[in-house]
Amino acid sequence: MIQSITIIKPLQSHVLVFDKQSYRVGIDLSQVDLSDCNSFDIKIVFSESVTQFRNHDYTWQKLKTNFIANEFSPKIIKFQDNKVAQANITAGIWEIDHHNPTVLLWRFNPESSSPITNYIENGNKRALSQAKQKNSFVEELALLFPKQEAIELSRSIYSFSAIACFTDHCDFDTAENLAIQRAFFKKNQIKITKGFFLNHFSKREDNASFQNQKEEFLEWKQNGHELCYHSLSQSIKSNNESFDDFKQFVPPLNNLKVWIDHGYQPYNFSLFKKNNIDEKEFGAVLESKKINVLWNYIDCGTATNGVINQFNTQHFTLSSFMNGMKDFELIKKMQLIIKNTIFHYYNEEDVILRYRNTATNFKKVFLQRKWKSIFLLTKDVIKLGASIFSVFLFWNTNKSKPYKLAKYSPILFKHNIADKEFYIFQTLEMLDFKKSLSEKNIQTLINEKGVFIAHTYFSVPMEYHCGKLFSSPTKIDEKVAERFQFLSKKIKNKEIWNPTLSELIEYWQGFEKIVFDINGEGILFEKSDSGLQMRKVI
Repeated sequence: MIQSITIIKPLQSHVLVFDKQSYRVGIDLSQVDLSDCNSFDIKIVFSESVTQFRNHDYTWQKLKTNFIANEFSPKIIKFQDNKVAQANITAGIWEIDHHNPTVLLWRFNPESSSPITNYIENGNKRALSQAKQKNSFVEELALLFPKQEAIELSRSIYSFSAIACFTDHCDFDTAENLAIQRAFFKKNQIKITKGFFLNHFSKREDNASFQNQKEEFLEWKQNGHELCYHSLSQSIKSNNESFDDFKQFVPPLNNLKVWIDHGYQPYNFSLFKKNNIDEKEFGAVLESKKINVLWNYIDCGTATNGVINQFNTQHFTLSSFMNGMKDFELIKKMQLIIKNTIFHYYNEEDVILRYRNTATNFKKVFLQRKWKSIFLLTKDVIKLGASIFSVFLFWNTNKSKPYKLAKYSPILFKHNIADKEFYIFQTLEMLDFKKSLSEKNIQTLINEKGVFIAHTYFSVPMEYHCGKLFSSPTKIDEKVAERFQFLSKKIKNKEIWNPTLSELIEYWQGFEKIVFDINGEGILFEKSDSGLQMRKVI
């Protein structure tokens, strides 16, 4: 069945010696020195073609499109003779090009599979890098060939249900709207991971903070929500004051594990390198505060009609986003599709900077009457226009390509800061709750057994934000309330699991522990104690 196994490193490859047993083929990585690389592939060549794969939604699909399965999707394939192969552990990514069906790549930390945002240079120019990961595994890698049944794992504590997780940014929270939000979510029995500013230092006097609204935040915790840091303050202090705050702050509660970067705070996960904070010191400070989950400005896309499941890469294409914009006026639709093209399809810093420069120079010329800027504006428009035009010129080819940072569904992964290990999570930007949480979208999420970790601003007041939670400073929008009521029913029926972020990660840690093995009769079994929901599949 297996013809060859090759380890591919960035600058060299090694053909492995392997033992061809009846039902199990081990992959001995000790034959290769992997200490000098942060990513590598295992190329497995079969004597027969793969014809089907177990999809992210736990259905069999014919290999007519490329197959990708990350750590939280089934690594199960089927051959022409209906034989099945399965990974013994969940680590890494399986990838098969449908044009080359005899080759399976078992990939570890390929480009864009675990992206990290770093702000560099002046003007907060952004650069993406890959997470630093250890090449260590709970068990020797192996391919298992069961005689009859494979085993697949549920991402949810409710066996093979959908998952809805909310992480809220507190930029616009006030004492008044915090209480209204809390009452609303209590009524609907929906849990969220709620960001807070620890200290009151803000250009807006009414901004909520733990310093001023401690009792209100304790009520949130009492209601079953998770609290998390949204940096330490709304506004930015001097660098020295900021660094002192970061090093010296005392966690106000036990079990605050999650940190969400806010603004351009100099101690942010995305900025500490630019500000010359020692990596070892930075990791040690986070560890001393019991923080081990980080977010740093990466969304896989923006939720709208038909865009809701972070595990379905076809939700994160220009075509899907365009379909979700059908009821917008033409000008608004074009604005949104151009912005999506720049920030999600390209997601390249040079293109993003051209877009921002164009917006800045447009304001200078047409609002501030600074006519000297017209030459810079013209230059930026030409360059930006060329990038956008090239996408639409080859629309039929480009419209269905998954966005760069959605290709591998990197919803949760590990990253090492010096010698400390942290979890990084990726979110789905969710601004318009009328579209995002429509009955059709929720049913799609359920049918696909999908997952979203939403990046929300529940208290955003801006009028141009369509579908926001508040219709006025003190009133919940009626249509949005209906959307959450429908979601609440599905949660109560256990069609959707609604964990806090830490609850989700705690359950998903079972994927790191799981080990499958196979006996002499070709029957698969779990030899670990992962605590995961699972079922047999033929």
